Amino acid sequence: MPGGRLTQQDRRDIATGLSQGLGYAEIARRLSRPTSTISREVSRNGGPDAYRADRAHQATERRARRRKQPSQSSPPTGTTSYGRDPEAVREYTERQVDLLMQTGLPRMMSRVLACLHTTDTGALTAKELTRRLQVSPASISTAVAYLEEQQLIRRVRDPRWRRELYVVDDDIWYRAFMASIQRNLALAESAREGVRIFGRTTPVGARLEHVSVFLDRTAQDMIKTAERWSPVLTGSSRDDHQELDQV
Repeated sequence: MPGGRLTQQDRRDIATGLSQGLGYAEIARRLSRPTSTISREVSRNGGPDAYRADRAHQATERRARRRKQPSQSSPPTGTTSYGRDPEAVREYTERQVDLLMQTGLPRMMSRVLACLHTTDTGALTAKELTRRLQVSPASISTAVAYLEEQQLIRRVRDPRWRRELYVVDDDIWYRAFMASIQRNLALAESAREGVRIFGRTTPVGARLEHVSVFLDRTAQDMIKTAERWSPVLTGSSRDDHQELDQV
């Protein structure tokens, strides 16, 4: 039924639509479903090129069985102390994973970041992440190393328990924004070096000079934006929040 869980026939219709080259929005319209439901279903099951209806249906049934039979050692989800609906929290977290993946973040890294984002403390150990996400310690290690490099999380030492915590701060997107600026500046400098090597009057040199000017100027604009809104992005000014709402 529209709005309920996808059936096996729904998944076959999705596979047929993909084979016909239809977009997610058109497939969703034909099934009377939200587009996000279709995109999440496909991305979770191999992507548009590898999606197989029967295999996707079996994988969904396995996930459902795991949710119905949680391990006794599983950590509390934190969904009851504030009167939250566990299913709504789970679906919201999955949507966050999908959105993060659309920005280019790999799936495992997206799952770790979304897990931290939807934890009230904003901090978990590697063991807790492994248990919550039901993946190997090696997968968590790879993911947190990548997220640290991108400045999306940070590692702190918990002196009480002598363990490391992975933390997502309130200013995560401010720091990610600043890291993006630094990458753009590095690319601009690389383009300028290319101009010196290939020569400004050559086609390659002219192209690289355009790239360097564009990246330099946009980076400077981004720096000004970051400086202006840093109190908002770091959550330190109510007045600036009000000003931002008026822009």
